[in-house]
Amino acid sequence: MNAGDQTAGNLEPCVVGVDYGTLSGRAVVVRVRDGAELGTAEHAYRHAVLDRQLPDGTPLPPDWALQVPSDYVDVLRVAVPEALAAAGVRPEQVVGIGTDFTACTVLPVLADGTPLCELPEFAGRPHAYVKLWRHHAAQGQADRITALAEARKEPWLRRYGGRISSEWEFAKALQLLEEDPDLYALTERWIEAADWIVWRLSGTYVRNACTAGYKGQLQDGSYPSGDYLAALNPAFAGFVSGKLDQPVGQLGDRAGGLTAEAAAWTGLPEGIAVCVGNVDAHVTAPAATAVEPGRMVAIMGTSTCHVMSSDRWAEVPGMCGVVEGGILPGLWGYEAGQSGVGDIFGWFVRTAFPASYAEQAAALGRDPHEHLTALASEQRVGGHGLVALDWQSGNRSVLVDHDLSGVLLGLTLATRPEDVYRALLEATAFGTRTIIEAFETSGVPVRELIVAGGLMKNPLLMQIYADVTRLPLGVIDSAQGPALGAAMHAAVAAGVYPDIRAAAHAMAKARPAAYRPDPERAAAYDRLYAEYRLLHDYFGRGANEVMHRLRHLRAEASA
Repeated sequence: MNAGDQTAGNLEPCVVGVDYGTLSGRAVVVRVRDGAELGTAEHAYRHAVLDRQLPDGTPLPPDWALQVPSDYVDVLRVAVPEALAAAGVRPEQVVGIGTDFTACTVLPVLADGTPLCELPEFAGRPHAYVKLWRHHAAQGQADRITALAEARKEPWLRRYGGRISSEWEFAKALQLLEEDPDLYALTERWIEAADWIVWRLSGTYVRNACTAGYKGQLQDGSYPSGDYLAALNPAFAGFVSGKLDQPVGQLGDRAGGLTAEAAAWTGLPEGIAVCVGNVDAHVTAPAATAVEPGRMVAIMGTSTCHVMSSDRWAEVPGMCGVVEGGILPGLWGYEAGQSGVGDIFGWFVRTAFPASYAEQAAALGRDPHEHLTALASEQRVGGHGLVALDWQSGNRSVLVDHDLSGVLLGLTLATRPEDVYRALLEATAFGTRTIIEAFETSGVPVRELIVAGGLMKNPLLMQIYADVTRLPLGVIDSAQGPALGAAMHAAVAAGVYPDIRAAAHAMAKARPAAYRPDPERAAAYDRLYAEYRLLHDYFGRGANEVMHRLRHLRAEASA
């Protein structure tokens, strides 16, 4: 019997989780008693990612990635009612709604939350739009932020592994100031999309502790000082007090009640609990049962985010941040990541999948990824003679440099598409091993890797990760890990559970050690990984600056 078949006097409470990804938003209706996912729906963003031009045709420079905020509201209008209908759940059963977002996805708005890009006079101004997490055009600003913090010995820099990313709030805001100062002056709030959507749902603007700590450099209750910001640019001195600072809500807190407007969009009851915002990766950890130290969760999709809680604080080189309570209360939450994973595999299929292979795949009823995976599965480790660097979208961890680019070494006239595809799969696994080793050598042990996200459906990729990392690899037992995590936090905000650990005990689901490393393959991968690390350090640590020189040449040619 599903929830919709129950009598009115015996309706089980449910919550809704909404996961905002790079290309779409997904809603899931979850029963709070046991975490059963009763119905899901997905809505693709109408404008997708703007990386070539704005909707009016205004061209964009290289390394830009923008979005249109109305696409996020459309997810509430479409996906939530569809998920509710699919679940057979009555609206009055829903006691709360939680959301998660890609981070750091930020936008400039007026004091009432109106995005600048929605004002007709700014439709052709790139800086008026949402800057998606993979907007990497602020690398120069990020480098200056890091260099000045090093020179001034700013203590907060250690909490971010010694480098600030071009993806984060301050770098993107400084780019806005320096490239479009008029728009910067009109910006009254510089806001994470994770908080903006909660504002639209609840009528309350509250900064969530996760993005504030990891992406906004909020540590021990303070942001970087006005003196420091003025040294970056005198006009930047008042950024925190004038555009960023706002009360911070803890994860699982109630931000407010669902407004009448949002109730009309979603079909949910007015006044139900709206949870404080969260980040797609971090919200997934408790959904994957990772509520104890040493269990690293890799959320693998277009990119990969690695999150883990620990009872130990350490400075991990190249980490994206360590925040007290950033994932779970009472523990240090660590974040690292890879800027390109599924994006890399998608790029290869789009640009290098021959027509003959497409015909074979169609005849066998496979999509391109399934076909290349099947062919690559037949190979022995090292049989393709290749090694690659997974930097087609730059390097997030441990080098924190988005001006780096991909490498493929070992090509011959006998190299086949499946050879390159497998080498790219392996490169991303090597990137994850590099991150794990950075944690281990810094005194933060990683005992198990748990995978969530769409890529966990590829068994070859999962086995490669187990073999390369030499760790047991678990998988979340949900196709909607972030949305499930958001729903679990909504259950806490609604008062059904006292905290997220209690919610995880009742609602989380994962299959531990679904893949185990094979000693023979692991030994072979050790040899390939040694070659990867030689290339990694040679191109990534300053021995050869060819990637940066090529980037500058491209920029000159595009000017």
